[in-house]
Amino acid sequence: MGKFGEQSIRMGKFGEQSIFIGKFGEQSICMGKFGEQSICMSKFGEQSIRMGKFGEQSIRVGKFGEQSIRVGKFGEQSIRMGFIRKVYGILMCQLAVTMIFIALFLYVEPIAHYAQANPWMFYLAIAITFVTLIALACCTEVRRTFPMNMIFLGLFTLCESYFLGTVASTYKAEHVLMAVGITAAVALALTIFAFQTKIDFTMCSGLLFVLLIVLILFGLMCAIFRNHYAYIAYASLGALIFSFYIVFDTQLMIGGKHQYSLSPEEYIFAALNLYLDVINLFLFILALINGGRN
Repeated sequence: MGKFGEQSIRMGKFGEQSIFIGKFGEQSICMGKFGEQSICMSKFGEQSIRMGKFGEQSIRVGKFGEQSIRVGKFGEQSIRMGFIRKVYGILMCQLAVTMIFIALFLYVEPIAHYAQANPWMFYLAIAITFVTLIALACCTEVRRTFPMNMIFLGLFTLCESYFLGTVASTYKAEHVLMAVGITAAVALALTIFAFQTKIDFTMCSGLLFVLLIVLILFGLMCAIFRNHYAYIAYASLGALIFSFYIVFDTQLMIGGKHQYSLSPEEYIFAALNLYLDVINLFLFILALINGGRN
């Protein structure tokens, strides 16, 4: 046929299917509709052996085998949007439960008095929180297997809510409500920013981890030396770091053009990350409002 690939742009319906192709004979042996499946490819034969429809799942990557680490399975817009809706649905349920606990501890005095008179329940809640958190963060089978993942997440949320309710009961109600309002406004603004910005924060995981270690060490120093201004600096640094974490974890969830993202199976992990970011931001803002109190 001579040079079929060079002439196909003007032939029948073939032009719709191989407009980016140089030599059709080398690159479409395994294809049904070439234009749908390899529009961004240079050598289709090398990279579509394991594919169903290449164009839907790895249009931005070179080798499909690597895409599960970088872009998960967000090839189809409907899958990505369904994943985001599921994550935010779980997150809203977690935050609603937490707000109910905080309200009960603030406005029902017998509950607050009982919690403060029985500190063992507070420490038990902390222990269960850490155990469930480690299980969800480190065990893939736990966080991906239904209903085990929901049971662990529910237990974590209840214990964390009890912990936060106990902490909130030691503050003035107006300070807690102010912290809730500021946290909600900041979290919403940062979420919108994460969706709209072209800056890729998913590449800053190493920096954020280092800052988190610095924050922990700073907190230990504040606990030892007990300086009022050091507490204010500690709370300010904590609020700033977890503000960045909200943007980071949001971009991990939405995927798209970002360097790294979560797989759709990780909806529990994504919701857990965002919940922890919001809760820690709330605690540091509450500390700032209360003047750097421990």
